[in-house]
Amino acid sequence: MTTINDHYLKLKAGYLFPEIAKRVNAFCESRPEADVIKLGIGDVTEPLPGAITAAMHDAIDEMSQRETFHGYGPEQGYAFLREKIAKFDYQDRGVSISADEVFVSDGSKCDSGNILDIFGDNNRIAVLDPVYPVYVDTNVMAGHTGSADEQGRYEGLVYLPVTAENDFVPEFPDEAVDLIYLCYPNNPTGVVASKEVLKRWVDYARSNNAIILFDAAYEAFITDPEIPHSIFEIEGADEVAIEFRSFSKNVGFTGTRCAFTVIPKKLKAQSSTGEAVSVHQLWNRRQSTKFNGVSYIIQKGAEAAYSTEGREQTRQLIDFYLENAGRLREGLEKVGIRVHGGVNAPYVWLKTPGDFDSWGFFDELLQKAHLVGTPGSGFGASGEGYFRLSAFNSRENIEAAVDRFQKLVS
Repeated sequence: MTTINDHYLKLKAGYLFPEIAKRVNAFCESRPEADVIKLGIGDVTEPLPGAITAAMHDAIDEMSQRETFHGYGPEQGYAFLREKIAKFDYQDRGVSISADEVFVSDGSKCDSGNILDIFGDNNRIAVLDPVYPVYVDTNVMAGHTGSADEQGRYEGLVYLPVTAENDFVPEFPDEAVDLIYLCYPNNPTGVVASKEVLKRWVDYARSNNAIILFDAAYEAFITDPEIPHSIFEIEGADEVAIEFRSFSKNVGFTGTRCAFTVIPKKLKAQSSTGEAVSVHQLWNRRQSTKFNGVSYIIQKGAEAAYSTEGREQTRQLIDFYLENAGRLREGLEKVGIRVHGGVNAPYVWLKTPGDFDSWGFFDELLQKAHLVGTPGSGFGASGEGYFRLSAFNSRENIEAAVDRFQKLVS
């Protein structure tokens, strides 16, 4: 009989967000009259900016003519988009990233999991706790862990707690690690990392021959001028880091799919024989073999986000969601809820009120206020007793959600 990858059997019952959807669907079936407001999954709600849709329409028209038709594109992405990324996201910030160090893809979620293809099975891996579940689950799938304990922590991973008690700043691991996942602005807590914090991690990676996998999917929401948008703003990071970015949340591409990963050519890893190997070349080989690239139409839309009009419209979109986050934060604080995030990020991370645990508060919020959020324990053991709310929704729903939440806990 055909065998399966047994590592999948070590995964917990289900990925966090499908489990939430399952519970919400069951509630809606039993209470069809309930007006449920969903602030759980971080999915955008507002339409794509006009400059982007116009560029995509133009690209569709190009595809209808033989002279301007595009078939397979370059696996690394079209130069017109990679050059814009390199200029506006890095070079204009004083960061020496070139267009040929940028790899366009269909999602940073995909890339942060697929990157494991090019790393060995004997690496020691560190993750923050709580953490975006994809980092953990993809390592489980790849066979890099043992089984999970009662708290959901997997044997073989090094967990770095980030809670209010340590101001959400992770301590260095007690043991040497090889791969370190960092996400800032952080998902789920919504906190940011100062330049000093990132420098300490870059220095750690350089001293320990480790590589940082830096998820900057929410960097566009940073408004504090002192907070770095990229790990490559830290000197020496181009020798120890890979950065993942996305057009999903800043431009609204969750259903359109476009992202990019930056791998500097200076970055090296080691073969089993001790030879220094270019990570850039390995990723290029992986993408050329397993990926056919993002469609021309989508990449033209992404390029338009860097036009003068596109940047203005994108900024308005980001500001809209940030105002949502601010209203959530202020509304919860008015009724005595301890809140984090929601300033430089589109997520609000709150301490569950009373004696509620994370899933208990999820059920209470759903049943009595018809609101959906994300239980903190779904992001890791250190997330127990916390709860995440997403600012991705209409202004009307955000205001209604604040009102319902205040009535529930008052």
